[in-house]
Amino acid sequence: MKWPLPLLLWLACAMAWAGQAPGPPTGLQEAVVFSQYGDLSSSTELARRLVSPLNAWRLQRRAAATGASIREQPVDLSQERFALYVPAHMPAEGYGLLVFVPPWDEAKIPAAWMPVLDRLGVILVTAARSGNEADLIDRREPLALLAAHNVTGEYRVDPQRIYVGGFSGGARVALRLALGYPDLFHGALLDAGSDAIGVQIPPPPRELFERFQDDTRVVYLTGEEDRFHQGTDRQSRQALKSWCVTDIDVLDMPHTGHELADAAAFGRALASLDARVPRDAGQLADCRAHVDHALNAALDQVQAQFGGGKIDEARRQLDGIDTHFGGLAAPRSVELAARLEQP
Repeated sequence: MKWPLPLLLWLACAMAWAGQAPGPPTGLQEAVVFSQYGDLSSSTELARRLVSPLNAWRLQRRAAATGASIREQPVDLSQERFALYVPAHMPAEGYGLLVFVPPWDEAKIPAAWMPVLDRLGVILVTAARSGNEADLIDRREPLALLAAHNVTGEYRVDPQRIYVGGFSGGARVALRLALGYPDLFHGALLDAGSDAIGVQIPPPPRELFERFQDDTRVVYLTGEEDRFHQGTDRQSRQALKSWCVTDIDVLDMPHTGHELADAAAFGRALASLDARVPRDAGQLADCRAHVDHALNAALDQVQAQFGGGKIDEARRQLDGIDTHFGGLAAPRSVELAARLEQP
């Protein structure tokens, strides 16, 4: 018996479809349990990227002196829950991804944001028990990193469109993560919360900081009537510019106080993350040279204080350098600290 060609083609397609495994789920997913760990969320990497060199060195010394062990992964994923929204339609290059750090403890995704995520093809993931009362380096930061690791492992995500954001205190965490993990996050959405690099946040090691300067876009989104956070945003932006970071966008929400972004403002901010501005290579090189000159002068002064026997003053100045220059000052700052501790 001869089968008509159209029927044969239909049967072939049906057999192929039957053999395909169903894709990962889309839409809103709540109480999600992840299981995969990555190197970026390890205690070693968290300390290297997010803790100033002298504080990390002192923690290591204290642990060695007391015999304390540090758990390599600070979070037990089997005990954690996440909320996830995945648009039904995936862009040709893969989904975008926004890891959102909340100031509250619930893992919830604003319903008004979902049409925006659909329109822009962006997955949003957020963790439970990651509010302002949770520990930074033991919970909030590794939870965000693990969320990114698991989502990118399950869905096809465009690596150039992986962003971190947050609201209020969560936005401050988002900036820390963007600064310490520029090889993962290419943009930060700061909704009514920010800090100043070199004051509240130490710069990471040089290779990471230069990548942050090169590749990361920072978008500030704050209510027009939120006077306090408008002020801290200005300080944060001034600090970024002094640290040679120029790809910055500022979006206001008219007639709004300290409130979570509505759908329209969220959509503008999310679209802005995709609109990166090229750096001026010459201007960036000059700015980096200026920072290095100031750093070397400060370390030379500590060296002089140490050579002159002014140990307490040398320690005080070195602590200030560690806060301000962070990873840019290492390893010289750590070497000086070790010499200052010698009897």
